[in-house]
This record gives sequence, structure tokens and C-alpha cells, in this order.
Amino acid sequence: MIEKIEGIIVSERAYSETSKIISILTKEYGIISCIAKGSRTLKSDLRSVTDKMTYGLFHMHYKEGKLSTLVGVDVIDPLKEIKKDIVKISYASFVLELAEQVMKQNQNEEIYQLLISTLKKINENFDPLVLTNILELKYLEYLGVMPIIDACSVCGRKTSIATLSSDRGGYVCNHCLTGEKIVSEKAIKLVRMFYYVDIDKISTLEINESVKKEINTFLENYYDRYTGLYLKSKIFLQNLNKAEFR
Repeated sequence: MIEKIEGIIVSERAYSETSKIISILTKEYGIISCIAKGSRTLKSDLRSVTDKMTYGLFHMHYKEGKLSTLVGVDVIDPLKEIKKDIVKISYASFVLELAEQVMKQNQNEEIYQLLISTLKKINENFDPLVLTNILELKYLEYLGVMPIIDACSVCGRKTSIATLSSDRGGYVCNHCLTGEKIVSEKAIKLVRMFYYVDIDKISTLEINESVKKEINTFLENYYDRYTGLYLKSKIFLQNLNKAEFR
């Protein structure tokens, strides 16, 4: 029996001289490993629809916990704007790898939906760094290490918030400062907004470069300290950001 399963290819690898094994992130079944037989041959109908970042309806012989077999793909959105821009490709590759790792730790359909919403907005030419930071922050909830961004992480005071600290686990108020680097009031407010915003409803993303840098640095340090995730695509992205923030 052939099932039709919505998903997006998060990784691919060669299998034999003519085939591929692809990993598909799906809403219903988490991550599915699937063999695409003959997809590396020039005449294969699967050749153009088994690359990373293919978002579509996958027709397959699905086997739970085993290697499924791909039959065909109906592309939902080709994400053309992403695929013709190296910066967008870099951010998209990172969020795909991140979503795959988060899904491995917490199989929740919201992880999939947040990824798709983020990719669509990147494809619509919204700022990929800001969108990536929004997704990163939301994913911390599913990793079980959400920073405290509604009160001081040290004393619980809701007023006089002075900075964001990855070492202290979130907001730090004036009374609990012990030499932490001070970030702007705008960065403090935006981090909280990032967590609550509905990505699908974003219509503008105009944020000062210095504020973007503060938030991105906080999230990078926070992920390094609390998640234990190692993402290959992050290194390239970090180099890209260094060039951007010069």
C-alpha cells in the first residue's frame, strides 16, 4: 500500500551507484529514512525531487522504524528564492539540520510546522538571520532548556531587567548583575517577542544590525552551553555572520 506523507528532505546520501537514501522530516511520523531507487540516474523521475530541501507530498511504501521505499513526489513549494541565493541556502541548510536534531529528541509535529513556516518566510525574502534566531529560540522549548525570559533568572524579579546572559540562563536584573555584558533594552524586549511571535503572521522584520548581533550571540552561546548539539552547517553560518557584522 502506498502512503502519501507530507514532508521535507533534510539530508541525502548515495546508496549504490544509482540510488539514494534520504531522510524526510514529516509532521506525522517524525524522521523517515527512505530509499529512492535509481534516483541518481539521468533518466529517473526521482532525480530532481530527491535533493535536500525538497518540500512535498512523498508517495512511499512506508515501514515504521525501517527503510521505506520512495515511489514519487508531488512538490508543494519549490522554494525557488532560497535555492538561487547562497546566503539563504546557508541559513536553510542550518535550520534543516537543526530541525532534524530537535525532532530526534522530541517528536512533536510543531517542530515540523515551525521549520516549514521559517523556510517559507526566508523564501519570501524576510531576514534569514532573524528568522533563524526566532526558530532557534522556539526550539529550545522542545529541547527542554528554554531560557527564562519573563523574569530575572536569578531572583525572579520581573522589573529592572538589565541584560541577557547565557551563563545565567536568561534575563538578569540590575540587582543580580555580577559583571555580565549589558545588552540593549531592544534586544531584551525582542527576545521575548521572538518566542511569542507567530512566524506565519510576520509582515515586517526591520531590526538594527547591532541588536541582531546581540540576540544572535546570546543564542549561539546558549546553544553551546545547554543543548549539546553539534551542527556541521553552523560553522559556515558563523563565518557568514562574522563577515556580515564587520
